[in-house]
Amino acid sequence: MKIINSLNEISNNYEAIFMDLWGCVHDGRQALPNAIVALQNYKKTGGKVVLVTNSPQMQQEVKQQLTSFGVPEDVWDGIASSGDSARVAMFQGVVGKKIWFIGEERDKRFFDPLNIVENPVHIMRVNLDDAEGIVCTGPFNPVDDPETLLPKLKIAAERGLKFLCANPDIVVDRGNEREWCAGALAKLYSSIGGESLYFGKPHQQIYDLAFQQLDRIHPGIAKHSILATGDGIQTDIRGAINQQIDSLFVTGGLAAMETKTQEQPDIKALQKFLSDAGLEPTFSIGHLR
Repeated sequence: MKIINSLNEISNNYEAIFMDLWGCVHDGRQALPNAIVALQNYKKTGGKVVLVTNSPQMQQEVKQQLTSFGVPEDVWDGIASSGDSARVAMFQGVVGKKIWFIGEERDKRFFDPLNIVENPVHIMRVNLDDAEGIVCTGPFNPVDDPETLLPKLKIAAERGLKFLCANPDIVVDRGNEREWCAGALAKLYSSIGGESLYFGKPHQQIYDLAFQQLDRIHPGIAKHSILATGDGIQTDIRGAINQQIDSLFVTGGLAAMETKTQEQPDIKALQKFLSDAGLEPTFSIGHLR
């Protein structure tokens, strides 16, 4: 693993980047200027950028959110979201037709019709007592301890309901505030014997979507010419390793405290963090620039 100072030190080796969003391109509130410049410069050399995000939102909603954060459209070519991947599975009926929904009010568009699935099942949102399965885009309130839902999750697990997780992230940082994600509830559900189905990094389905996006943009790019970049060691980096593509770990995001990152990570702290995780990225950098 090599610590680099800027993306352009290695970018000439890659025709495409699978780019994480939160903690890399924006902080959940606004764009990170140095990251924007780095990606614009990369694209000027002909590089392709597919945003690969564990957002439970649809592609169009991700675009709108990026615009509201000040992320310009010239830094990316395509978007693969865990929300789109999970929606396909839901409308294929993987957790049944009658769904108990866990998520914020703003995420109810997750149930909007999806015309890319042949013969989609008719999804009905119901209460837990009548549910055949669970769909989770995140907690009802992202600052509440996930264990507040434990009593209901136990009931669901006892009934054998499958839990569709539209965002495998455990936490995310919105500015300086840490929030819980759907992955925390899915992990809790699995810990009590429930079956959780994941549709974002590091799992296969979102990479299938990312490769489809890339092939649409520029057919024929080989895996050895793709760099996956992100701040999640168990999502972005594990996913890249599983896909056998190179990775760039942005240490100043979720792992900023553990890696003692200011401008760059502390080398000893980073080595310990990676050793504890049992994972090693190809490269690391404090912040994307």
